[in-house]
Amino acid sequence: MKEDNQQSKRKFFELGIKFGLLATAGTVLASKVFGDEKPSEMVELMSTDGNLIQVPASEVQEVSLKPKGYDPRVGFPGKKFVMVVDLAKCKNALKCQTACNKGHYITGDNAWIKVYKMQESEKTAPYFMPTQCQHCDKPPCVKVCPVDATFKRQDGIVLIDNERCIGCRFCMAACPYGTRVFNWNEPDQPQIVHEEEYTPDHCGKPSVKGTVDKCDFCPHEIVKGELPFCVKACPNDVFAFGDMYEDAVTNGSGETFKLSKLLTDRAGHRLLEGLGTEPSVFYLPPVDRLVDFEESLKNFTGYESVHKKE
Repeated sequence: MKEDNQQSKRKFFELGIKFGLLATAGTVLASKVFGDEKPSEMVELMSTDGNLIQVPASEVQEVSLKPKGYDPRVGFPGKKFVMVVDLAKCKNALKCQTACNKGHYITGDNAWIKVYKMQESEKTAPYFMPTQCQHCDKPPCVKVCPVDATFKRQDGIVLIDNERCIGCRFCMAACPYGTRVFNWNEPDQPQIVHEEEYTPDHCGKPSVKGTVDKCDFCPHEIVKGELPFCVKACPNDVFAFGDMYEDAVTNGSGETFKLSKLLTDRAGHRLLEGLGTEPSVFYLPPVDRLVDFEESLKNFTGYESVHKKE
């Protein structure tokens, strides 16, 4: 039963995140992404008031994913993508980083996701905090780029067009979150990356020496109805991703939450809120943790130097 529910919620994400949902008492309009489904099969969707409803798969209409004339520098109309990071669940498994690196063909210090050991003082409890590009609504990196290489799409995603990037690193200096990386050396990437057609909505494909890279929120996965690499790979459901306009986010297990309620109930916050950058990444505080911190610390780089033996 639990597996069935997760599959239904996964379908909700794929239907909702790809195209948006219009659900009223008598009509449902969405997109069918699963091919030959039985007429009797039910699909779980979220209505405009935030309630989950059961809809026959036969009533779900098939529509095209990409808008006609889709422009990777413009994005998806009527969308505002957001991410929620639950700090209470992070065990420093680093599966998010590994999956991101693999999906974007990046390695080593150039990883776009960094997981930091956080502790405000010796008397407070430590925790792990994944950080990546915050995809700000008012991104200072965009303002300072002299060649329009860094740009913000209408769906909230901030990207880098490395065919335009001149490597001035003004964006890196302007970013208050320190989440951008610079390719000092020739990136060691497979030949297939260079053979495929370039598109600015798949950062790191290819990465270019002398240019800047960063988290792209995986629009190349969204277009396929998939969650970002980090969300899918995390074994502890630290990440949830979705559309602010639909007020819904989905984690790697396929569980869907009402965004506004989740942030209210769990005291969600954004990093450096006072700067006015208005990030699209929300953090839930590290309370009611899943595991003992000392156990998760063993995966942390430099464990021997920070761990105090009895």
